[in-house]
Amino acid sequence: MAAPAARTTSYGQATGPTWVDRFGVWLSIRRVRKAVGSPSGKRIADLGCGYEARIGRELIAGGAQITLVDIALADDLKKSPQTVIEGKMPEVLSTISTASQDAVICNSVLEHLDRRQEILNEIHRILAPGGKAFINVPSWRGKVFLEFSAFRLGLSPAEEMEDHKIYYDPRDLWPLLVAAGFKPSAIECRTHKFGLNTYALCRKVGP
Repeated sequence: MAAPAARTTSYGQATGPTWVDRFGVWLSIRRVRKAVGSPSGKRIADLGCGYEARIGRELIAGGAQITLVDIALADDLKKSPQTVIEGKMPEVLSTISTASQDAVICNSVLEHLDRRQEILNEIHRILAPGGKAFINVPSWRGKVFLEFSAFRLGLSPAEEMEDHKIYYDPRDLWPLLVAAGFKPSAIECRTHKFGLNTYALCRKVGP
């Protein structure tokens, strides 16, 4: 059986967000701000940020120095003074210097990728000591809601759900974070968004 074709577009590149998507982004922004604190002056990488980098734009407005990474990004972002990296992960992450980021965001991205452990390894590598990673993924409970919303109600992009390769509860995600180098004492991993998502907040300990 042939492997499924790798995606060639970023989230939001072909179609605009639905109200369900916008609500999800709003919830994610609240969680990110709580996780990383004030963005002012911080170096933050948003991996798989989406074509319009909606969370990244919020952080830029808050004074962060942002590195945006995705397959493709909007033209105005590429003309901005922020660092913009277009390409597929994990390969393009090698262009980000080791220990160069105060925070890393990976929001609703891992479930679309094949080489997930490599992505988490790279997140740990590019974080500066004391830096924090915020990782959000849909849970197995969320799978039911997301598929119903996309396939039955048409409230979410069906192509995004078709591109999902895995779902995570905390017990699924936590071992991958430890394998990436995060210490158990520096990992907070639990469900949120009414149990539809799993998030992890990880702090890099040591060099």
